Amino acid sequence: MLTPAIAELWEQDATGGSVRQRLYRVLRLAIIRMQFAPGQALSEKEISDAFSVSRQPVREAFIRLSEAGLVDVRPQRGTYVVGISQKSVREARFVREAVETAVSASAARQGLADKVIYELRDLIERQVRCASSGQYDQFFILDEDFHRVFALGAGHETAWRVIEEVKAQLDRVRYLSVPDTTPFEKLVQQHADIVDAIEQRDEDKARQAMLMHQSEILISLPQMVQRFSPIFEDTNG
Repeated sequence: MLTPAIAELWEQDATGGSVRQRLYRVLRLAIIRMQFAPGQALSEKEISDAFSVSRQPVREAFIRLSEAGLVDVRPQRGTYVVGISQKSVREARFVREAVETAVSASAARQGLADKVIYELRDLIERQVRCASSGQYDQFFILDEDFHRVFALGAGHETAWRVIEEVKAQLDRVRYLSVPDTTPFEKLVQQHADIVDAIEQRDEDKARQAMLMHQSEILISLPQMVQRFSPIFEDTNG
């Protein structure tokens, strides 16, 4: 049976698109937040009944989750949430670092519209408030919003789509690392440093600020493996 928390994700998702897309977003987030645990079987019938949808969009969502490296679809046996792969996390971080440092340099070179800068600053302030009140889930959502607004504001929609496609495993570790491993204050300051460099139109500084931010996961990953070894597929790296 689906938990109330997962049902709430379904109710909160109002970003539009098809039922299949909505299912994918909700199931993906539930896996990232460990509401579906590694090794857990996902029932096509149970999910279709719980969300009052046909089995076809559930089946299609499972395929996309498999392509994202989050589930293993075994014919005639079922669909299971996979453990976290350190190798996949490092590969995803490598891709995200390459793309987002390039976006940062581009944003500094061309500048960002005042309304984009304002939105980024507002997201940072909201993260500060979440950090002080211990709203971990909301902090994670705002972190995602910051990077999305940043990439789209710089005119790099395709770059953001690439990032979204590769970062599922990375997001699982990022979620585990907040707040115990990487301090909220450090992440917020790194976001501020990125925006400062963009406003100063300093390409090198913007690139380095983003590089430092994207390298943070390499610091927390070994600690996450040690603390949560049962959910990692490759505890030896």
